Amino acid sequence: MNSTPTSMVNTGTNGSALSAFVPPPITRLEDIGLSLLWLQDLALKILYFQGYMTGFKIAEEMSLPFSGVVDQIVDALKREKLVEVKSSQMGLGEGAYQYAITGAGIARAREALERSQYAGPAPVPLQVYSESLGRQSRGRMVVTARVMHQVLNHLVLPDKTFDRIGPAVNSNTSIFFYGPPGDGKTSVARAIGNLVLSQTMYIPYAIYIDGQVVKLYDSVNHQLAPEDDGSGGSSTGSLRTGTRRDPRWVRIRRPFIVVGGELTLAGLDLVFDDVHKFYEAPFQVKANGGILLIDDFGRQQVRPRDLLNRWIVPLESRIDYLTLHTGRKLEVPFDVLVVFSTNLPPKDLVDEAFLRRLRHKIEIGDPSYEEYREIFQRVAAQKGIVYSDQGLAYLLQEWYIKRGRKLRASHPRDLCDQLLDISRYLGDDPAMSPELIDRAAESYFVEL
Repeated sequence: MNSTPTSMVNTGTNGSALSAFVPPPITRLEDIGLSLLWLQDLALKILYFQGYMTGFKIAEEMSLPFSGVVDQIVDALKREKLVEVKSSQMGLGEGAYQYAITGAGIARAREALERSQYAGPAPVPLQVYSESLGRQSRGRMVVTARVMHQVLNHLVLPDKTFDRIGPAVNSNTSIFFYGPPGDGKTSVARAIGNLVLSQTMYIPYAIYIDGQVVKLYDSVNHQLAPEDDGSGGSSTGSLRTGTRRDPRWVRIRRPFIVVGGELTLAGLDLVFDDVHKFYEAPFQVKANGGILLIDDFGRQQVRPRDLLNRWIVPLESRIDYLTLHTGRKLEVPFDVLVVFSTNLPPKDLVDEAFLRRLRHKIEIGDPSYEEYREIFQRVAAQKGIVYSDQGLAYLLQEWYIKRGRKLRASHPRDLCDQLLDISRYLGDDPAMSPELIDRAAESYFVEL
């Protein structure tokens, strides 16, 4: 995408402008939504793992403000003789005191660690997280034709296909891309992902559910975004005096998560770590507020119909149901645009009943000769190859028409790479001569 789209707007359900969601600041213990005992255990586990720590450092590790919150947690631990002050710096306040865990504190920390070894930012209650998604709903994003032209300007697509993609994105439900391999299905999906990544949202580091912790923020799948002026920050300094927003949340670019052949049914439920005794959120929960692309659909080890049946309830009700290792079912929001991309025939993957549940079915077919020519011209210009209509005519006649080979949108890119490799080896300038085209095509195409 060459520029940030300017015609994309967020609106409320009645069409009014949607005010940005910012997690409200924490000023007292009650704002956290967790019990004092649970927070004490969290502080003890952090001290147990890290040793001597200042009050400010404990606050930073818990992602809570020191003043009015962590200072009360530490005071309670001192009264119970679970931590003690080892040193202090005059004039800097209790936040600069160095604290150490006592023998009694170690015993209690070990008891807490037997239940869960989670020792990170304080989690956010599930209900609070669910409400935040409602306020940040990706479904309120409206995409116009102008935006789609900006997003897809690097791709060559028929007008009919192009005009179907924008409404599909606006649906905030599901898209089923299908067609032959190499014609740009994944490229279209990734371009839509770039559109989503241009927006930002807040998610908590972790979610609290009935005493259990579910780790949500993932540095691999989530991209951090800079804070807006006035939205607050989560630096150590701001944690010392309180912040303008809840520091348990992190500002990210709206998620665009891609899964392929490695996807299993187990990967779509809460993943419990038997060693550390806390959960990792599944892919679709991490993708809440954004896009989940299931690439190479049908190539997974699980049967396609089983995988599709897993999505029936979430796609219809916008609610997903997850299971704790105790057997308890949880209801979580499902605010995800699910994109399926496959090069297998739809009739081999899905039945009519499921196709009805997929809002938009879009075929990405083979390019026409004119579209193939435009793609080749663009790729050649990008790679520094002098384009020739005569050379392209030779390629099409000798390697496509005579051999009954189908055009694919990915062929120009791959053939140009072959031309570059061969010309470098020969020490010649890359050109679309018949000799180089023959060598490139012989090296690239395989008769099946």
